[in-house]
Amino acid sequence: MYCPFCGKQETKVIDSRLASEGAQVRRRRECLDCGERFTTFESPELVMPRIIKGNGAREPFDEEKLIGGMMRALEKRPVESERVDAAISRLQHRLRASGEREIAARQLGEWVVNELRQLDQVAFVRFASVYRSFEDVNAFREEIERLEQEPTAEEKKDQISLLPDD
Repeated sequence: MYCPFCGKQETKVIDSRLASEGAQVRRRRECLDCGERFTTFESPELVMPRIIKGNGAREPFDEEKLIGGMMRALEKRPVESERVDAAISRLQHRLRASGEREIAARQLGEWVVNELRQLDQVAFVRFASVYRSFEDVNAFREEIERLEQEPTAEEKKDQISLLPDD
């Protein structure tokens, strides 16, 4: 690691600690030449799959596009930012865990739809209407009827599991 003060390559690690809930390593370093101390952060470089668009074009995964699309759907909705961040983290984890080098945009869109369904029904319908290209009011009506038949998050929480917890 080059010293940011004098540019020499010889530095030593004085202290290492986990940071960002274990997602990074924080290292305190000292330059062996000038004696200055500085901090570095180390995090894993995880390769995200490329996204195959509907027209066959391939592009790198863009976290900002994912966040932007979800935030547009959630605009002016009473959803805590922690829940949105958790949903985005789950989506990114799912992409990495797929083990695929490329994934269809349609598949990613379905995952986003499912996350939004859990966060907020209005946001879900907003996103689904664009993503699934609803053609008319009947398509909206059908999706809303499907939503009304599903148990609410509160009802799901109150259900007793038939399987033993592990």
